[in-house]
Amino acid sequence: MNISVVILAGGRGSRFGGVDKGLMLWQGKPLIEHIVASLPASAPVFISANRNIARYQHYGYPVLTDTLDGYQGPLAGMLSALQQCKTEYLLCLPCDTPQPPSQLAERLLQTMLAANTAIAICHDGNRLQPLFALMSPVILPQLERWLASGQRKVEDLFTELDAAICDFSDQPQSFYNINTPDDVK
Repeated sequence: MNISVVILAGGRGSRFGGVDKGLMLWQGKPLIEHIVASLPASAPVFISANRNIARYQHYGYPVLTDTLDGYQGPLAGMLSALQQCKTEYLLCLPCDTPQPPSQLAERLLQTMLAANTAIAICHDGNRLQPLFALMSPVILPQLERWLASGQRKVEDLFTELDAAICDFSDQPQSFYNINTPDDVK
C-alpha cells in the first residue's frame, strides 16, 4: 500500500505533569516502542514530536515538529506530516495507545474507498477514535484553513470533511490509551 505513517507524540503531557507520554515506560519499554513494533515494515514513518527530539530520532525515523507555535494539538502534528507526506495516504496513530488494532491501515483504506471520501477514522464500538485515521493529502488545504481559523477539535474537522467511520468494535481493547500515571499501572 502507498501509505506513510505518523506517530503523534507532540503533546505537552499535561496530565502527566509535563512528562513526554511517548517516552513513558509501559511493560518496560517507552510507549513509542510499542507503536513502532506494530508498524508495517515497508511504510515510510514520521514521528511528530515537539521536545526530546534527539531521543525520538534514536528510532531512525524523521522527527517532525509542529509548524505552528504553542502546542496546538494533534491536528498540528497531522499538518506537519501531511506537508511532508509523499505517499497517497497518511496513517495517524497516537503514541499513548500501545496496542493498536491489527489490520488498521487495511481496514481504514477499505472503508475510505468504499465511502469515496478522503479520510477514514476508527470507532471502537463505544466511541470515535479520531486519532486513528487514514487520510489523503488532498485534505491539506482544508486542514490549513481549519487551523488558521483557530479551530483545534479533531472530531469536528473530520465531521466537516465527511470522514468515513471504520468499525473496530471487534477490537475495542486496542484503543486503550494511557492518559494518566494510574493508567500506566
